[in-house]
Amino acid sequence: MKKLLIILFLAATIGLQAQEFNFIEPEQYLCYKIDHDFTIDGNINKTEWQKADWTHLFVDIEGRDFKKPYYNTRAKMQWSDQYLYFAFELKDHHIWANITQKDAVIFHDNDIEIFIDANGDTHNYLELELNALNTVWDLFLTKPYREGSPVLNEFDFVGLQTAVQINGTLNNPHDEDDSWTVEVAIPWSNLVTTFTHRRLPHHGENMRMNFSRVQWETQVVDDKYEKVRNPETAKPLPENNWIWSPMGVIDMHRPELWGIVTFVDQPINQSFFNKDEEILRQLLSHIYKVQRSEYRKTGKYFHTPDQLNITNELLAKYNIHMDVLEYSFELKGSTPDNKVSYYCNTEGRLVKIQ
Repeated sequence: MKKLLIILFLAATIGLQAQEFNFIEPEQYLCYKIDHDFTIDGNINKTEWQKADWTHLFVDIEGRDFKKPYYNTRAKMQWSDQYLYFAFELKDHHIWANITQKDAVIFHDNDIEIFIDANGDTHNYLELELNALNTVWDLFLTKPYREGSPVLNEFDFVGLQTAVQINGTLNNPHDEDDSWTVEVAIPWSNLVTTFTHRRLPHHGENMRMNFSRVQWETQVVDDKYEKVRNPETAKPLPENNWIWSPMGVIDMHRPELWGIVTFVDQPINQSFFNKDEEILRQLLSHIYKVQRSEYRKTGKYFHTPDQLNITNELLAKYNIHMDVLEYSFELKGSTPDNKVSYYCNTEGRLVKIQ
C-alpha cells in the first residue's frame, strides 16, 4: 500500500506543470429527495429509481473530445433523510473480478468509484470503490495526493449498503454478458461531519462529486481473463479511466474539477449553475498549481501576477489578489458581480468567503 500511495503521489505531482489556464465546465446533476428508504439489492430498475434522471454517459478522463469509451456507463442519485443513494449501469460483454479482500486496491480489477467532497474545499473528501464481486475499498483523504498527506485507509463508512447485480455471468469467458449494475446507500452520518454546515443539505445546496470507471484491456488465457500486457515491458497496458465529469488529465484527485450535485426537494426544471463562480474556483486552483510548480523548480513563488502566464483581463475580471511570503502564499478573488468570493491557500484549499 505504501508503494502504491507513493506512485499515486508522484503521478499527481508530474501533472502540475505550469500551463495556460483552461476552463473545464463540470457536469451538473439535480439530486431529488425521496420520502422513504428502500432495499439495496443491485436492481436499478425498481420503482424507487424511476423518477431519478440518468447522468450523461461517462467520458474519457482527459476530456469530452478524447477517445469515446467502448462501453457505456451512467449513474443516478437521490437522497432521503437517512441516506444518499447511487445507482450505476456498466455495460460490459465480459464481466470479471478477482479481489475479495476489503480495502485491497480494488482498481486492480475493473471497478466503479465514488468521490465526495461535501463542502467543496478540495480537502477532507471520501472515496469508495467496488468491483463486480461487491468488494469494497473505502478511504478518507485529508488532502489530495499532490500535497503528500496521509490517506486514512482504515476509514470505514458506518452503515454502508452496497449491492451488485450481474446481467450475465461472472468470470465466464465463454459467453457474452450485458452489464453489471450497482446500488450504494451511504448514511448521511458519514457525510455531514465533512460538510461545513454539519447537517443535511438544504434545497439548492450542492456538493462536489465525481464517478470513475476503471476498465482494463483483457484477453482469454487458459479459460480465464488476463490483462493484456505490453510485450516489451511485460506490464499490463494502462487502464481506461471513464468518468462522469472530465478532469483534463489522468488524475481523479483534483477535487476542484469534480462535478456539481445539487440537492432539491422535488423534481424541478431549474439551473443552479453559476459559471462565473466556477471559473473563479478553477482560476484560483490553477494559480495555486502554477505557484506550487514554480516553488518545486526554483524554491521560490512568483510575486507578481504578470509572471503567471494569465491575461491581465482575466485577472482583473475575477479580482485576483495574491499575497506572497517566503514559504507561503494566499489567493483571493471574486466573481465579476462581487457576489461570490473565494480564498485559496498554499495547500490548494478553496474556501468560499462570501
